[in-house]
Amino acid sequence: MTPPAVRGRRPVVLVAEPLSPAAISALGPDFDVRHVDGADHDALLVAAPEADALIIRSSTRVDSEVLTAATRLRVVARAGVGLENVDVRAATQHGVMVVNAPTSNIVSAAELAIGLMIAAARHLTTAHASLRAGEWHREPHTGIELYDKTVGIVGLGRIGVLVAQRLAAFGMTVIAYDPYVQAGRAAQAGVRLVDLDTLLAESDFMSVHLPRTPETIGLIGADQLTACKRGLVLVNAARGGIVDECALYDALVSGRVAAAGLDVFAVQPCTDSPLLELDQVVATPHLGAVTVEAQEKAGLAAARSVRQALSGELVPDAVNVQGGTIAEEVRPGIPLVEKLGRIFSGLAGEVAQQVDVEVRGEITSHDVKVLELAALKGVFCDVVGEPVTYVNAPLLAAERGTLVRLVTDPESPDHRNLITLRGTLADGSQVSVSGTLVGIAQRERLVEVNGYDVDLEPTDHLLFATYGDRPGMVGVVGRVLGESEVNIAGMQVARNARGGEALVALSVDGPIPADVLAAIEREIAAHTVRAVDLA
Repeated sequence: MTPPAVRGRRPVVLVAEPLSPAAISALGPDFDVRHVDGADHDALLVAAPEADALIIRSSTRVDSEVLTAATRLRVVARAGVGLENVDVRAATQHGVMVVNAPTSNIVSAAELAIGLMIAAARHLTTAHASLRAGEWHREPHTGIELYDKTVGIVGLGRIGVLVAQRLAAFGMTVIAYDPYVQAGRAAQAGVRLVDLDTLLAESDFMSVHLPRTPETIGLIGADQLTACKRGLVLVNAARGGIVDECALYDALVSGRVAAAGLDVFAVQPCTDSPLLELDQVVATPHLGAVTVEAQEKAGLAAARSVRQALSGELVPDAVNVQGGTIAEEVRPGIPLVEKLGRIFSGLAGEVAQQVDVEVRGEITSHDVKVLELAALKGVFCDVVGEPVTYVNAPLLAAERGTLVRLVTDPESPDHRNLITLRGTLADGSQVSVSGTLVGIAQRERLVEVNGYDVDLEPTDHLLFATYGDRPGMVGVVGRVLGESEVNIAGMQVARNARGGEALVALSVDGPIPADVLAAIEREIAAHTVRAVDLA
């Protein structure tokens, strides 16, 4: 996975905030790594026009001004989770991929939530402060055990599941509220899924692990805290604003909520909240991802994503690519479909007015939207002069008036899975190419070209020619290529009827010069001759 040189130069990776030496090393020697103080917006604007990639953490603001200045930029990589400091919409409009490191801090965040829970339940901060003040008082710091209690997890995503698993080991009964999780999946994690009212009524402890969205802001408000089980210990190490801080203050003062552990606040930095005045509150300055291990993982993930993005690959952690989460069963088909797109354009010789991406077989039980993106990336890869990415491919199609449709069908009579690109050209004619993966090794095969059945590996150099079916034509093609020292690696011949039109499809070891193509066309009186180079 070596990123190509950009206009004869090494791609520039602009590092706007400190990364570990391991993360810098992970970029490798293929890049020109430069540094800038991302917190200095003016300095960032000066450096941005040279950048092909930008790596940031939380202090760098990537707004429309930066994106407009960064005319070469192809990817913004956040070495962390949150993207509040990136204008994702503007990045998408500029064709810039935005990636983060969604799993880099999940263990750290889960462990901090549990640490806050224990600290709040056992009054560790007030006990510590008392002892440092020269006092030895035990009874005022009497706490409660986690064992044999019920904990309610609000949000059963990656971090919520980790917290649930760890608290189960404490001997707790774990319940959860998450309207987007199926009960069966929760049961696999040993969790009983309930509605929010039930969770509030049954929970001795509650830990919040939801993203901050318009739907979740204020989700735990005055009504919920009034309805909760008296003596609740509440932890929020997710995002500020999900728990109404004024309502939480009132619930703590009234004793309805016994204690709280908070790592996040509605407005940050936060140093003057009334909550910080309460002894029942254990608070930290958003330390969920602040561990040596999480920072290292985030930097390494950002470096890997930059390498993938600048190599033209699909980045699984891209947040503004329409493909969504990629199932393992779908992933092997992505390179094949991109090749099909390039072959399609080579056969068409022009931009199609409509392209249908037809996916058939078992694979359709998963989200296959990413295959549409891969097809478009391939279709436009050799057509436009600018780099084609999974972000801007749909924009390129829209700009050129190409209508794109994804068609799925679980039935595939001849192959376990089959992907076909079928398009209509300006004169109404149709072009199609189909491929599949075969065997345990998932080998790529072309199985159809413009209605002709073939069985050919899509190697770097391909030739397709149609002609009137008559004896000796295959030999002529072989002779012309042989005289030009172009070696044939594989060949397929198909026809629509005896004496009708035939197709010869070849894979060869190197590019075929234009004069050789012209000679083949002339000597077999070919209707069409198309060479496709995938190298």
